[in-house]
Amino acid sequence: MSALNRRWRVAGMPSEHLETSHFALETVDRPEASDGQVLCRVLWISMDAAQRAWFQAATYRAAIQVGDTMPGFTLAQVVESHCDDFAVGDIVAGDLAWQDYVVADPNNLRRIVPNRPLSNYLSVLGITGLTAYFGLLDVGEAKSGETVVVSAAAGATGSLVGQIAKLHGCRVVGICSSPEKQKWLTSELGFDAAVSHRDEAFRQKLKEACPEGIDVYFDNVGGTTLDTALSVMAHRGRVVCCGVVSQYDTSTPVRGARGVPGVLILKSITMRGFLVMTDYADRWDEGLRALEGWLEDGSLRVAEDVLEGLEKAPEGLIGVLNGVNVGKRMIHVADPL
Repeated sequence: MSALNRRWRVAGMPSEHLETSHFALETVDRPEASDGQVLCRVLWISMDAAQRAWFQAATYRAAIQVGDTMPGFTLAQVVESHCDDFAVGDIVAGDLAWQDYVVADPNNLRRIVPNRPLSNYLSVLGITGLTAYFGLLDVGEAKSGETVVVSAAAGATGSLVGQIAKLHGCRVVGICSSPEKQKWLTSELGFDAAVSHRDEAFRQKLKEACPEGIDVYFDNVGGTTLDTALSVMAHRGRVVCCGVVSQYDTSTPVRGARGVPGVLILKSITMRGFLVMTDYADRWDEGLRALEGWLEDGSLRVAEDVLEGLEKAPEGLIGVLNGVNVGKRMIHVADPL
């Protein structure tokens, strides 16, 4: 175990787009755990578009400040324990940081007993998979025979939402950013159709892909894509508000969707947001059992986009914001001891 610790600090606040210059990698002494704490060695770091929103005050956590170590959801291994809850060698998941070693409060960690590749516990068997599961089936109330549309469909959450919808007998249409992703969604993941939001005829293509209208729209991006989807909604459609990636990496976000609440009233549409970490904390085991079952029988495909090395974290996040990833992007920092 190294006596040194590499960590990414926030070096500046972005006024517009996030850049690698907003982070600084430094090497310091490894932190020491006190009574009641554990020292964790970071193994995997999740790259999530919402991390860009953490630089702003309007989010579910305190805004990041210059000088802070960049936070992030991680998988880690306990290498030193001063509590009864965790033993040396335990694999844990938690909201830790972009660094090699983190001192953690045991109350903020969840033990993982892996029987699949560790990376799966940040993707399909982590917050990403649970967000897709509860967002689609509980918030969106998707039913067999309905048309489900998901934006950022080739991303971490979207790719799972579409697959779960297909498993429940829905017609699935993905919204993505390129012909290559459209082909991947339909040929590899089994989506019924895919359209690009960059297509000049986007609205018309979406209408053609959803001739009966959209019953459930799982929104990961907001902005003009949300506006377009609302115009194609079916009567009594449901909009699941999961993310607003189009609005994170800018100083001039679009405020609200056009036509709201008018279009909601005319079509009896329901829009609902959620946070899986708080709204469904007491039902995680239910979601994990379902996801594990689909993995076991091969009906759910895992799509992971892995970058090697802690030094890749800033460019990894920026890539997610620019939509370059296919599936769940994460950073592989180290293997278990």
